[in-house]
Amino acid sequence: MTANQSLIQSFANGAWTFGSGGARPVFHAVTGEKIGEVSSEGLDFRAMLEYARNVGNSNLRSMTFHERGRMLKKLAQYLMDRKDEFYPVSSATGATKVDSWIDIEGGIGTLFVTASKGRRELPDEPYYVDGATEQVSKNGTFLGLHICTPLTGVAVHINAFNFPCWGMLEKLSSTFLAGMPAIVKPATATSYLTQKMVSAMLESEILPDGALQLICGGVGDLFDHLTSQDVVTFTGSAETGRKLRSHPIITANSVRFNMEADSLNCSILGDDVQESDEEFGLFVKEVVREMTVKAGQKCTAIRRVIVPKDRVTSVVDAIKARLETIAVGDPTVKEVKMGPLASREQV
Repeated sequence: MTANQSLIQSFANGAWTFGSGGARPVFHAVTGEKIGEVSSEGLDFRAMLEYARNVGNSNLRSMTFHERGRMLKKLAQYLMDRKDEFYPVSSATGATKVDSWIDIEGGIGTLFVTASKGRRELPDEPYYVDGATEQVSKNGTFLGLHICTPLTGVAVHINAFNFPCWGMLEKLSSTFLAGMPAIVKPATATSYLTQKMVSAMLESEILPDGALQLICGGVGDLFDHLTSQDVVTFTGSAETGRKLRSHPIITANSVRFNMEADSLNCSILGDDVQESDEEFGLFVKEVVREMTVKAGQKCTAIRRVIVPKDRVTSVVDAIKARLETIAVGDPTVKEVKMGPLASREQV
């Protein structure tokens, strides 16, 4: 990486690089100070895709599921050993220690889980045979067998701002186990944390060449060069997801598109729960947790609290009393239990 740490770089075609113009500033969630600049202008997105397909895909496809599983476990152990490096960077996104633990160590945990499942549930082969041989013809001269092999393309992961580590790692774990390379595009506001972790993964030299690339900034004309062998995953707003899903190339080439967008969640208090019951206290505790963890910036965060009409006042009073004990502010301060929103755009 360049010595100029104010440039939040991309990793393309095996090298760190910065855009040629149109840089966008990224700010510290607490102090408002500029952390750095992001730009992907001038990147050759077609070349990035080709590099992933020709180099990364070939390297990963040649490995068995068990080899990929061992690779994921080794990577998880490496990142866990370096976890303390990520927490100070995470605090700049407005995340408290608990928020950061969920994002950083929770994300690394998905690598461990996927590694274990791959070695336990899949064969030590580069392919997977699904089911037994099927006899198609009456006399047995025509038989059928389903064999699952990795796609020959690349997985493009467009991620949300709220979990810059977990959001990336949970997708990479299944992508790498399946034998596909990935191009990660984090949300700009918190891209510097994703870049920090990607940098660590590359420094480990555990992943084969071409397995992982990073775009900090816009995706430019990348979608114009996607094929039916590629995959796109998107985590973010439903509006943006619909726009991406309707891209002409996505439709024309039948590109696999997986979208995790806005969700409607709520907490419901049963009408048989009284204020003196243990469940009442647990309900209030979880509602407050939903409001304060990641400052409420979660895809699973509740939007409604539904309670029996005759218990509205008691629930509101209990939630208010609990919220009054929570200090909001700089997450590096020990007493602070809730950080600020991740960026000015969230206000």
